[in-house]
Amino acid sequence: MPLNEINKTKEKVSRRWPVQLAALLVLWAVALPVHANPPFETDDPGVFPQGTGEAYLFSGGGFSAGGDSLDAAPGAELNYSALPNTFFHLVVPLAYDRPSGGDAAYGLGDIELGLKWRFVSQDRHGVDVATFPLVELPTGGASGGVGSRRASFFLPLWLEKDWGRWTVYGGGGRWFLNDPGQRDWWFTGVLAQRQVTPALYLGGEVIHETAQTASGQGATGFDLGGGYTVSGPWQVLFSAGRNVTNVAANRFSYYLGLFRTF
Repeated sequence: MPLNEINKTKEKVSRRWPVQLAALLVLWAVALPVHANPPFETDDPGVFPQGTGEAYLFSGGGFSAGGDSLDAAPGAELNYSALPNTFFHLVVPLAYDRPSGGDAAYGLGDIELGLKWRFVSQDRHGVDVATFPLVELPTGGASGGVGSRRASFFLPLWLEKDWGRWTVYGGGGRWFLNDPGQRDWWFTGVLAQRQVTPALYLGGEVIHETAQTASGQGATGFDLGGGYTVSGPWQVLFSAGRNVTNVAANRFSYYLGLFRTF
């Protein structure tokens, strides 16, 4: 979840603490994520008060030597906290793929489901720690290049520490792939962001991915971005980046989304 929305929610919580204490001591720490914490790829261990959530309408993808691929063109994401220190996660994307020298394809992509569980909180232990298992269902058109043939799974661990207007979080995990020709791979990332004004936060991340095929290469890259509150719970999120090693695999990638809490 974007940082300034988190701070606003914390202020509301502090003004209504007697009511929330009577309602099972709902705690607020930090925030949320398509494999990630929009608009970045690195995730955080944040959750939100029980009975609340957030929704995104977004577009994201990348451009490489092998062609253009949009994981969400557009996509919708929904996160909802039904239990304390957890939230349920759903992403439904429309995907676009245009391989170099091939035909373009467009259609429903692979649906993503997840459950985040924060089991260590910064309030008590000085750091937030959570796990966020994900499963990507093979709902896309694999034959057309906009989906996978089999389900894949991600098992990560995320940590976060806050200092005033600064937030640093990171971690990583392993993707377990089942499609022919693919192999399991690791994702790691670290991100720092700052609340510049009450309406604007900015941040940057460095990420690394190991090879996803036997003949493939790992890659290290970066993203810069942030979020800006337009009105009330509405926020525009944005980021852009590229690889600094194995540049051919990601010459440019982006995320652009409209976000709100509820």
